[in-house]
Amino acid sequence: MGKSWKNAGITANAAKKGAIFTKLAREIQVAAKLGGPDPAANSRLRMAVDAAREASCPKDTIERAIKKGAGLLDDGSQIEEITYEGYGPHQVAILVEAQTDNRNRTSSEIRNIFNKNGGRIGEIGSVAWMFDRVSLVEGSNANVKDPEEEAIEAGANEVEAMGEGVFRFYGAPEDLKSIETTLTGRGWKVKAAELSYKPKNLTELNDAQKKEVFEFIQVLDDNDDTSRIHATLDL
Repeated sequence: MGKSWKNAGITANAAKKGAIFTKLAREIQVAAKLGGPDPAANSRLRMAVDAAREASCPKDTIERAIKKGAGLLDDGSQIEEITYEGYGPHQVAILVEAQTDNRNRTSSEIRNIFNKNGGRIGEIGSVAWMFDRVSLVEGSNANVKDPEEEAIEAGANEVEAMGEGVFRFYGAPEDLKSIETTLTGRGWKVKAAELSYKPKNLTELNDAQKKEVFEFIQVLDDNDDTSRIHATLDL
């Protein structure tokens, strides 16, 4: 019995790792498709590759994803990005960014998750108006004493402390590259630089209600095609 449980645990862990590698490879593929196959000239690709390496993603998987995204390897499938909108439990607005090679499959799976877990899928534009489209740059710099000053210098509109010396800088979508470049030049180790969504207002919930929403978001995140999730809740 003990051996069976052990084998089951190994299988579950392998499946989980495989799902993580799949998501990382898709992000690499999309980044290479949008900005080219050279990580030195494509910051989104560089950070996607760094994240994959940090997760011990196989080198062959990384290289294949870059070639596939850049159109150098055609196996008949292409990854596209889709955004889904809806409401989670307690009317929390949810935006789900997905990366998929099968739009119909992903749409069906995301819809089922909403319907079966206390949520409600919406039409395009049904909740997007509750979010601002922003540039988001996340990084750390042990030598910085005043993050607010750093935000001003970089041209960011807002800075948010994430804990453990990590900060997020928000700015206009068109300022993404300049914010990232300025922070990097000022000694910041940038871990993420991307276009994102920031809720205009947060939904007020008690702890029990927040727990329900977090569980709902976890189910969404467990879907293989889910890339990023945004909500009118402090995640």
